Amino acid sequence: MSDQSRTNVPQTIWQRREFVNTISTLGASALLMVPGSGIASDLFLPKQNMTAQQVIDLILKSIPGAPFKQTVDTIKSGDPNQPVKGIVTTMFATVDVIEKTAKAGANFIIAHEPTFYNHQDDTKWLENDEVYKYKAALLEKHKIVVWRFHDYIHAHKPDGVMAGLLTALGWEKGVDPQKPYLLTIPSTSLGSIIDLTKKKLNIAHLRYIGDKNQSCSRISFIPGAAGGKTQMNAIATEKPDLLIIGELEEWETSEYVRDLRASGAKTSLLVLGHIVSEEPGLEWLMTWLQPQIPSIKVTHISSGDAFSWA
Repeated sequence: MSDQSRTNVPQTIWQRREFVNTISTLGASALLMVPGSGIASDLFLPKQNMTAQQVIDLILKSIPGAPFKQTVDTIKSGDPNQPVKGIVTTMFATVDVIEKTAKAGANFIIAHEPTFYNHQDDTKWLENDEVYKYKAALLEKHKIVVWRFHDYIHAHKPDGVMAGLLTALGWEKGVDPQKPYLLTIPSTSLGSIIDLTKKKLNIAHLRYIGDKNQSCSRISFIPGAAGGKTQMNAIATEKPDLLIIGELEEWETSEYVRDLRASGAKTSLLVLGHIVSEEPGLEWLMTWLQPQIPSIKVTHISSGDAFSWA
């Protein structure tokens, strides 16, 4: 456009035309590099901040039957309408995890297990407890929202905990679609399975009942704390070579397997521990959630095992 023709066109219109011409000449990628243009920052900013509740609602869209009328998956701390600066997935929102979350600049923790030491996160009995008050004050100090993701992750199709665990062990292809807690792997000795789980899940020590030389192919896999009846029924119903579980009551499943083997059966038992048996599910959540909210950083912080080995 000539200078003369410009004089006959409102200024805002020719400026807009000049802008379009500049894009055509330089290309969009070059324009993003122009200092002070402000265009790059505008394009890459999320159109609106997401609150913790909006993230939760996004997750629940993928859960069959959600929201549940009764669930322990509720907000344990903080304001759900608070904009999210970063998300941390973890097994337990421990004091250490809270401090690492704050240091990372995040303010939303999605935890699989309780924050306040009981399944319902009932805090009435803890009102005067110094440990509870310290932890609650720490969460308040850093304005961190904690949401439990227990019932819903197990209701996801597939179960998010199992998906993460099987991926970590390289056993994804062995799952029976009709029985997601039953899988078949190439015949492998119990000793080799013990070595694999220790290495892949970073477990220092494992408890087992059985013969390390025994060949195992058919496996019942029940992470977490499903309870003795569920664990024993899996043995009776599926008759696996090996039952792998998270944790147990030591007067239940372990005694059942001991008597079972004494009667001539060959089913073995491998006890991983509760945390290590479900932690990969929260890593799975991180990789599943991040692509859906690319403007918010999602990080997994392991809460680790509470115990040391003597």
